[in-house]
Amino acid sequence: MCDADDRRTARRALIVIGLLLAATIGLALVYATRRVLIWILIAAFFAVALKPLVDLLQRRLVRRRALATLLVFVGTFVVLTALAAVIVVPLVDEVIKFVDHAPQLLRETKAGRGPIGRLMERFGLREYLVSHSGQLARYGERLRQPAFGVLRGLVETVAGLVTVIVLAYLMVLESPRITGTVLAAAGERRARRWRRIGHEISRTVTGYLTGNVLISLICGLLTFLVLLVTGVPFAAVIALLVAIADLIPLVGATLGAVIAAVAGFVHSPTAGIVVLVFFVVYQQFENHVLQPIVLSRAVRLNPLTVLVSLLLAAQLAGLVGALLAIPAASIVQILLREYAPLRRPPSPG
Repeated sequence: MCDADDRRTARRALIVIGLLLAATIGLALVYATRRVLIWILIAAFFAVALKPLVDLLQRRLVRRRALATLLVFVGTFVVLTALAAVIVVPLVDEVIKFVDHAPQLLRETKAGRGPIGRLMERFGLREYLVSHSGQLARYGERLRQPAFGVLRGLVETVAGLVTVIVLAYLMVLESPRITGTVLAAAGERRARRWRRIGHEISRTVTGYLTGNVLISLICGLLTFLVLLVTGVPFAAVIALLVAIADLIPLVGATLGAVIAAVAGFVHSPTAGIVVLVFFVVYQQFENHVLQPIVLSRAVRLNPLTVLVSLLLAAQLAGLVGALLAIPAASIVQILLREYAPLRRPPSPG
């Protein structure tokens, strides 16, 4: 009897040790392949967002799935390229102006003239700049040295972008075959439920991505107009940074407001106050008008769930995690609603 208990205990201990080893190996594999997994996750979100458009095109105009998918991806690429050209052309002009103006700006700052020089004079930073100008120059030279690292990062970014596009294209192209196989093996009852879940997830992801990009474009455009009217230099660059920051839910608009307000106060106190007032008014408009209209129908999450999802996703996957946190949390909510419905307490009596 004792030997049987000992063997049973040893068997359970081995099972527990095996499960711990398997979990450790699994987590190590996830960590080692985290970059590829992030690419696959981003591709899946884009595939879910573009699949309804491909299905519509295939039903209405083009019968071949491959051609419909190719047309949608080419059209999306053309639209994004056109938007990038509209943004990049003035951005390059602003950067060139900044580079040309940088030596004069540095001389004015050292002499305590100009908006930045007066600001540094007010806070007592001009003496530090003058006394450490050689050290700052050497630091700037060191920043130019790691050109190979910058080039490698650029190559990795391009490779990741191409990989995401190819993965998303193949996911959309093969989705009917994969879906049909899975639903056929699941049975009629499960297939109906899984179709409903898939439709809700697709609607959520599509609505979130399109809505978030639209809100960011509106924020960037209005910021550019305000900076242009107040005469703040490099308005296109600052507006682009604000639009990119606004893609981050909850905290993005605040980060963009800090960037634009600092640029406004550097130019002049009046411009800074105008920019600050604009962002206070705009954030109220975005939070109470734009986001409820654009996102409420697609993503139904309470603020606490949104904040917790953002913090966890940002810690795990950085900026990409923050961008995908809300639709991911909404997908989890859909799955919980389907498979773990809340039980109502029995009524008394």
